Order: sequence, then structure tokens, then C-alpha cells
Amino acid sequence: MGVASTLGQPVRRREDARLLAGRGRFLDDLPMPDALHMAFVRSPHPFARFQPKRPGRLTFTAESLAGRASPAQIVPPPGLDAAPVPHPLLAAGEVRYVGQPVAAVLAESRALAEDAVDAVEVAYEPLPAVDDPRAGETLVRWEKSAGDVAGAFARAAHVVRTEHVLPRLVAAPPEPRGALATVEGGQLTVWLSSESAHRARAQLAQILRRAEDSIRVVVPDVGGGFSSKGTLPVEAAVAAFAAVELGRPVRWTEDRRENALSAPQGRGVRAAVELALDADGRILALRGRVLADLGAYLLPSTAIPPHTVAMSLTGAYAVDAVEVIVTGARTHRVPTAPFRGAGRAEASFLIETAVDAAARQLRMDRIELRRRNLVRTFPHTTALGWTYDSGDYEACLDRALALVGAADGELVGVGVALWVARSGGLYETASVQRAGDDVVVTVGSTPSGQGHETVFAQLAAATLGVDPERVTVRTGDTAWLADGVGSFTARSTAMGGSAVVAAAQDLLAGGDGHARFASDQTFTSGAYAAVVEVVRATGEVRVRKLVAVDDAGRIVNPLLARGQVVGGLVQALGATVLDALPTAAEVPELVTASVESPSPLNPLGAKGISESGAIGAPAAIANAVADAIGRHLDPPYTPAAVWQALR
Repeated sequence: MGVASTLGQPVRRREDARLLAGRGRFLDDLPMPDALHMAFVRSPHPFARFQPKRPGRLTFTAESLAGRASPAQIVPPPGLDAAPVPHPLLAAGEVRYVGQPVAAVLAESRALAEDAVDAVEVAYEPLPAVDDPRAGETLVRWEKSAGDVAGAFARAAHVVRTEHVLPRLVAAPPEPRGALATVEGGQLTVWLSSESAHRARAQLAQILRRAEDSIRVVVPDVGGGFSSKGTLPVEAAVAAFAAVELGRPVRWTEDRRENALSAPQGRGVRAAVELALDADGRILALRGRVLADLGAYLLPSTAIPPHTVAMSLTGAYAVDAVEVIVTGARTHRVPTAPFRGAGRAEASFLIETAVDAAARQLRMDRIELRRRNLVRTFPHTTALGWTYDSGDYEACLDRALALVGAADGELVGVGVALWVARSGGLYETASVQRAGDDVVVTVGSTPSGQGHETVFAQLAAATLGVDPERVTVRTGDTAWLADGVGSFTARSTAMGGSAVVAAAQDLLAGGDGHARFASDQTFTSGAYAAVVEVVRATGEVRVRKLVAVDDAGRIVNPLLARGQVVGGLVQALGATVLDALPTAAEVPELVTASVESPSPLNPLGAKGISESGAIGAPAAIANAVADAIGRHLDPPYTPAAVWQALR
């Protein structure tokens, strides 16, 4: 006899009992007593020529790797032109950002390795550095248009232009990046703190010029990633190279300072948006110009966020004529890459602040202006070619307005923002096998704190009619599944979860219990509202309330969904108002709610939700600050910046 399904129920995370009791197995918890420890000599200059002294046996430089290892390949989005400037594994002759690895040093302990780094002598010749993307050479170029943009602007009753700068952000995951590499019997095994096992294996194979089947990648428990662990670190590739070269295990774990210096950063966008509107406030056309600070080199995923900004600029609005040009510039900074909400958060900020500006210029109610331009029928194909699968944007807006309520005070503002974000896509693999009365689920999606073990167990149990407690979930080992993708773009439930259901159905039908689920990307949406108070004497911005209404299709576990939204809200708070890592003391009243518009693209009707808070909150907070002080400011909203604006 089957048991009642837990789908749609707020099931508590089964992972927590293990993790809160200290029984997690993170990268540094893995025993390897004979491992050499690797530390890196890093550039103290943003741009310089350099000449190291001849390295010793346990020191690796670019010369050590020459002809035997290659930088990771750049695979740009369709139609995007990218310069051939991949990130070198180790700098050769010149450095281009503070923190760039120059040499790798190994020793019998981490302390000795760090001491050895201090003993390495490098002669630097500093050069003039570029830190403004407006002065940097172009590395990436993309443009696309649709409809009669020029004609729409020519006949428009109103033209509104806004310009914004969104600063870079450091992801700051609780667990920094790291790797542990061993070689045995010709097989290279690499343990990584990563958001993917199979993609990391493919990158290692390309970099080290090895066959994929000679490499095993294992992802243990991961202490957060926020997309900064989606790309294989160059340091991890060097550690793997050293393990092969020396025939000994090699361990690398960065410290917090290294993470801030050399891990990929997010955002870093300067943009202008122009809206052409008719006399009734309907948006006729949009022009966008996006300048992205890409940093010194291109990582495999560096070009993705600027492209996503461009494709997402119309947001929740039906705009028939669009022209967007993206330029990615080289600066002497650490490279950028996806950061939670990559590209979608920037696009939401740009279009939603532009709509508020249009409402002010037209002297029109900002909510009514939004209503007049909403996408209302689905599926909806945007002017630039993305197809929104389902949604109810007005229902989200109505719910957010009802929840935010009224606010009063001298310098109190209320801000509203809508957003639409791509999620999922590509494919994912899974297997579901019976082991007596128990079930073992293996899936290519790798968790970094989201609660995958709980959700995948719920899905398998519901499909097979068993108790979720009888289900064991395995992730993060390329030896368990021949292929897989990983966790990014809020894809795990829609893609990994659908693969689990398909594999369970295959098992019920008498097959081998395997599935590869593929789908187009889904589009999550929502409406957010913020209430802020500004202290006139100091410029301090106090967020009183944040309201998040998300439409992520059908929700498998509302408790975990809320946890993901709250995490994104707090991260957005740190990025916009605090300019620092938030603590519980700074978290305001948080109100969350859901609208469910099931996606037709997967059997669960699910979409992504893990990045929602980070996407929707920045624009809502920005519009609330503008409402409070009477003018728009770009984040972060530090007391000094706001105090100056008040004067």
C-alpha cells in the first residue's frame, strides 16, 4: 500500500539534522593526511610586468605548465563576439589584477605553504592600470534589435532616459573555494567545493588535456556558492596538475582574503535605458546600452550575465520594438562571472527604475503605468526572442500591494518592482533504484545549501508511493552518473526534479530506472515591494519591510521555497543598503507569498526560485529610496551617499 504524498507540503530539511550536529563533510573535512598543501603567490599590483626567480621543485609557474595545460575555453552565448583572452592558469610575464596567481607553492602543511609564499621573490614593474570600463578595450560585443525602434521614438509623445551604475559584488560564500586532488592507477580524482561535478570534469579534461573517463570529480557538502562556484577555479586546475606531476595528493583551500581578491565577482554594469511612450503611457519601444566591467580576462561564463541583462531588459512588459547593444570592457580587476540573479537582477533594476522615472515624468501613477504595459497572455515571445512559458504578472502585483500596506513618516518611501527571470533549461540526468525496501536516488544536480536531498526524496517517494524516509539521495559524484549538468540558474527542481520523476516512472514501467530530462528554459516572475525610512540627520537608510511575491510555478516544498527567497532578500539587503554582509540584527520584516502559474515545460509545472529574492529586491529598494528622498540614487545606499543627496 502506498503512502500519502508530501508534495506541496512544508517538509523540514532532512539535511539539517546532520549538518547542525556537525556531521557534514565539507572539503576540509575530508581526511588526506599525506596531502601536500598548495598556496599561491598573488599579484599585489593591478597591472605589472614581473620576473620570478627560478622556482624550486615544489613551486609551479606558468613555465611549468607550458605546453601541458591550457586555459579554460570560452563558450560565448549565441551571436556574441568575444575576444580570445581566457584566464591563464598562472600569470606569464605580466599580471592584470590584484590577487592574480603568479606561482603555486607546495609544502607539508598549510602554514608551511603560506610561509613559503612569503619567501618567493618576484620583481614587479607596475604599469598604468584601467579601473573604469569606459576606458577599457572591448572584449565582448553583442547587439540585437526587433521592430521599428526609430519610428517608435520619432512618434512618441514622451521619451524617458535613465542611467545607472550597478557596482561589483563579492559573493562571499560561507565556505571559500577549494580542491583536493589525488592520482591512483592512472585516474585523477578531484574533490571540489563546486556547483557542478560533471561540468567541472569537462573543464578539467580540457585544461589538463586528459580524457574525461580518466577523471572523477566528487562534490561533497558545499557551504554556499551563490554562482561563484559555477566555474572551475584556475587554482583547482593547478592543484590537479601538481597532483599528477608529483604523484601525491594536493590540497588547496583559499582563505577569506583570497576569496575576496580572486574569486569571480558579480554585477559591475553601467547602463542607459530609453523608453518611448505614447500619450496614454504605453511603452512603444525600448533602447538599451549596457557596458559591463568584465575584468582582466574571460572565464567560461563571464559573457553570460551581460547577455542576460540585454535579453531580459523588457521585463514584465509587452514591448514590440527593442534595440540593445552590449559592450564588455577589459579592466585591471578580477574577472566577473555569474552571481546570484546573474543578469536578471541588473535587468530588473534597469527597467523598473526606468518605469518609475517614466511615471514621474508623465505625472502618472506608477502602478497604473505598469498595469497598462503588462504581458497578459502566455506563452509570450519577447521582441528579442525569449518565450515566457506562463505567468500572471498582475496577480503578483496585486498581492504585493495588498501585503505592503501603507507607510507614513517624514522621509518614508515605498517602492515596487516587477521582474521576470529565466530559469532551468538544458537537461539533467537521474537514476532511481530499489535496494530492498529502500530507494536510492542519484541525480546530477549538486546542492550548495538549497535542500535538494529533501526535495528529491519527496519527488521520488511520491512517484513510487513510498515513505520519503525510505529514500536515500546521492549527488555530486561523476562515478555515479555518466552525465549531468549541475545547479545554477535556479534549475534544480524543474530540471533535476523532473529527471528524478522520469527515472522513477521508468523504474515503475520495468526499465533500468534512468532518465535524461531536457526542456526549454522556464520563466519565473514576481512583484516585490519595499518600505524604507531615511534619517535626515545622518542619511541612514532603514528598511522597514520587504514584501516578496513569487510565481515559481508549482511549489514542491513551500518551506524550502521561502527559505530560498529569504536568503536572496537578505543578500540583496547587504548589496544595496548595508554594503556589507548582513547579520540578523539588520534584517527587517520579511513577508513572502506565492502565485502559482504552472509551467507547461516539465511534468512538475515547476520553475526556479532560489535567485528570486536577489533579483526582485534591489529594484524595489531603489524605488523606495527614490520615493523617500525625491530622486534616484544608485546603490549602495550608504549614509554618506544619501546624506549628500539630501543636500
